[in-house]
Amino acid sequence: MVGLGLAGTLAACGSTTPTPEAGAGDTAPVELTLVSYAVTQAAYEQIIPQFTKQWKEQTGQDVTFDQSYGGSGSQTRAVLDGLEADVVALALALDTKKLEEGGLIEPGWEKEAPNDAIVHKSVAALVMREGNPKNIQGWEDLARDDVQVVTANPKTSGGARWNFLALWGANTQNGKDDAIALDFATKVFSHVPVLPKDAREATDVFYQRGQGDVLINYENEVLLAAQKGEKQPFIVPDVNISIDNPIAVVDANVDKHGTRKVAEAFVQFLFTPEAQREFAKVGFRPVDPGVAEEFASQYPKVNKLFTVADLGGWDAVQTKFFADGAIFDQIQSKVGK
Repeated sequence: MVGLGLAGTLAACGSTTPTPEAGAGDTAPVELTLVSYAVTQAAYEQIIPQFTKQWKEQTGQDVTFDQSYGGSGSQTRAVLDGLEADVVALALALDTKKLEEGGLIEPGWEKEAPNDAIVHKSVAALVMREGNPKNIQGWEDLARDDVQVVTANPKTSGGARWNFLALWGANTQNGKDDAIALDFATKVFSHVPVLPKDAREATDVFYQRGQGDVLINYENEVLLAAQKGEKQPFIVPDVNISIDNPIAVVDANVDKHGTRKVAEAFVQFLFTPEAQREFAKVGFRPVDPGVAEEFASQYPKVNKLFTVADLGGWDAVQTKFFADGAIFDQIQSKVGK
């Protein structure tokens, strides 16, 4: 597995033997493989035991989970290359769509779960050093020559793609044209000393290795780090992107494994207040309105929130920014990385 595989009662290390069909009244043990991106791990470690307990009570069936965590782009490639995920929780719909294009997920997956399959949300945050010695107040300060920026690599990390789109949209969604946005993004990435493979590694580079003056990261990752005692000043810029994170059943694999029923039930469980609270506890913005109200005080207000649709949708975004030779590659070539 790519990333971190957890073993034990919570996540049993499984074989490649197909699981017997888990139909109505079937109490044979069943195993699910969840493939997700790095920063969701803390939430799923709490959610999975709740689901397995409820499922056991309702059906008499034991469910164990294999889990794999890593950069969303890397996880997507791993599933395409044969990592037999039953459920994928990736950082962005673009990665999930790659599995659809690869024949693993049926078209229309967005409508097979509540809320168009968006299971939680976040926004981009800027994390500074103690005392904010560089006096960073917003996106514009990231282009200053005296500011070193830490962000993950958009080629491997879904979070980093969100970061890039936030940087771009901070200009274009605020009345500036693409030329200004390109110049700004180029300046920012000229001040990026290293491109970690995922959001979790970027956090470690900033906190543990002490690199950079400012870290661009998910708001939820910042809140989770604070819970672990890694408290640093941060701001959530007023112009920001809605980071929408999807969930999907991998049709080809659940049909092969005979796990569709329990996989679909797990996905549905993720939208319950119980699961939504666990996402909120580790900093994600819940999609359940009631839970969102419960946790409203922990999320700074964003005055101008834009979406991927405002940037043309995922197909246009991929072609324009992240395809080979597109804007991100051009920026990297220009800054010599």
